[in-house]
Amino acid sequence: MSAGPRDADPGELLRIAREAATAAGRLLASWRRDGRPDVVEVKSSPTDVVTEMDRKSEALITGHIRAVRPEDAVLGEEGGQTDGALSRGGDGPAGTARVRWVVDPLDGTVNYLYGLLDWSVSIAAEVDGTVVAGVVEVPRHGETFTAMAGGGAWLHRDGHAMPLHCNTGVALGQALVGTGFGYAAERRRAQGEVVAALLPQVRDIRRGGSASVDLCSVAAGRLDAFYERGLHYWDYAAGGLIAREAGALVGGLGGRAESTSMTVAAGPGLYRQLDTVLSGLNPERDAPRSQGQGALAGPERDVSGVIGVPRVRRART
Repeated sequence: MSAGPRDADPGELLRIAREAATAAGRLLASWRRDGRPDVVEVKSSPTDVVTEMDRKSEALITGHIRAVRPEDAVLGEEGGQTDGALSRGGDGPAGTARVRWVVDPLDGTVNYLYGLLDWSVSIAAEVDGTVVAGVVEVPRHGETFTAMAGGGAWLHRDGHAMPLHCNTGVALGQALVGTGFGYAAERRRAQGEVVAALLPQVRDIRRGGSASVDLCSVAAGRLDAFYERGLHYWDYAAGGLIAREAGALVGGLGGRAESTSMTVAAGPGLYRQLDTVLSGLNPERDAPRSQGQGALAGPERDVSGVIGVPRVRRART
């Protein structure tokens, strides 16, 4: 049976995403910190970790989606891409489903490990390669951020839904700017150089530890802008839609789309100012592995949004 137009209704996809995110948030919040969750893998460095709770959350989300939409594809941070029942012979592009779910089961794992509040569950739904619905669940704040393409962005808290609007008319010198840092030493060194040069030109810098929460903070006016190098598609798929639907521009530098190389979000005027300043700082780079100073490496190729993107190889701990 082929997927029809009704099967890709953004409102229905948003409902499913919200149900899955709420269930995963409850699961994650049920850990009472009587001991830290077991670290089961590391990624880019020994401090870039995957816990047993990341995996349990993703399994819950994937199971929920598969129960109601077995034909869809799922791209998860921990499990990589898994195809749905209609991925062969469906009516989307060859070898793909029309709908793909992009899942970050626990964005802000280090915050979660340390008992900090800014971590989230992020779920986006694509139709024919375009994100049409997104949910960012932030359990420790009791907040759920949602957006549907063309339907605005919303904050749900204490049974109330509030429309979101990003800050506008903010000059760079008055801007509160969020950012994040990678875990590999070479990237952190370069990112430190960039933030040191940017800091005197803005109101202040914040580092929250969860990119999806930071993007929602731009949508809610809690941050004026956000930028980060090294995000993956699951980090910004839902949060990027929420920021856009709140009126922010979301993209890369120099007119490029947001990507692993660089993601920026801000109100239109501030976005252009930040684009100009960041572009002059050569932020899409890493310091060389062999030495602390000297020539800087060029930007990496972004494959984060490609159907069937391979998982990063990870060493077992």
